Parts: sequence; C-alpha cells; structure tokens
Amino acid sequence: MVEIKKLTADVNVDEFVKNYVDVERFLALCSECENYAKNWNCPPFDFDVMDVWNSYNGLKVIAFKFEFSDEELSNQFSDREMDFTMKKLERMKVKLMNDIYALEDENSLGLFMGCCNLCMKCTREFGMPCKMPFKMRYSIESLGGNVDQLVEDVFGYKILYAKDNYLPEYIIFVGGLLFDKK
Repeated sequence: MVEIKKLTADVNVDEFVKNYVDVERFLALCSECENYAKNWNCPPFDFDVMDVWNSYNGLKVIAFKFEFSDEELSNQFSDREMDFTMKKLERMKVKLMNDIYALEDENSLGLFMGCCNLCMKCTREFGMPCKMPFKMRYSIESLGGNVDQLVEDVFGYKILYAKDNYLPEYIIFVGGLLFDKK
C-alpha cells in the first residue's frame, strides 16, 4: 500500500436525505447480503431509519482512500491471497473508526464504514445482544444512503472493487458523523 488519504466534507442532512437516501431501495439491496439480519449494524432494524437522519442537521462524510503500489496493482492474487488482502483491509476499519469515535459527543453520532466487523462473529446470529454497543455504529448504507453516488459527487471518485483477483487502483471506505442534534 502506498498511502491512505483521509477525505472529509460537511453536508446538510436535509440535502443529503433529498439527494442520497432511498431507504426502500437500499433495504432491498441489503436483504440480498449475507449479513442481512446477522449483524447488529445491518437491517432489518426495530426503528425507523428516517428518525436517525431527521435527528441531526449536519453530516461530516469521512472517507479513507487506500492507494496501492504499481507492484500491488500488477499482481494477480490467488483466491486465497485476495481473500486475505481484503480481510486485512476490512480489519483496518476498526482502527480507522477511532477517528470517528474521537469526534463524537452528546450531540453527534458516528457512522461505521460498511458492515460492522468489531467481533469475529456477530452475536445477532445467535439471538444475543451486541457485545460492543458502545462501539457499534450503523453505516450510511444500512440507513438507506447511496455511498457510491455520494463519493462521486462530493469527492470526485468512483467506488472501485477488486476484479479477477486484481486490486483496483484504490479502495475507499466511507463513514461519517451525524452532528448538530436537533
């Protein structure tokens, strides 16, 4: 890995909801995921996600862009190597979330970068409460937000994915901070 760049932008929540939130669409997409109903930060929820958005005035979008070396980009990984590399990147989210936790106060709420991976196996699968409710946060996607379009519009980058066991030019993890509680 060559570099990790932190990107931030503040957006008005009402504008964000108008332009990027489609709860029905993203709930349908979430329902196709292996983590649906198996991870505490994934739907279905026992609350109305619009209540979360409607409780704040601002959203600080916080993205981490991982850029790879030419050597890494030219390497075709085996299935096992690619799986290991992606899991290693996913585990880095836990460390990067510290930047978001540090910004939280009584008038704000952090948003996780994608699916929560704080525990090796989420207790929701076993019908048990979250073991880390003090750290678990919902993601923009799980609350109906279109992260791909947001990143393109706000930062000018497309979300890229590994393909045919090659790393993309970069990978972006997106989280945030809802702030200025109403």
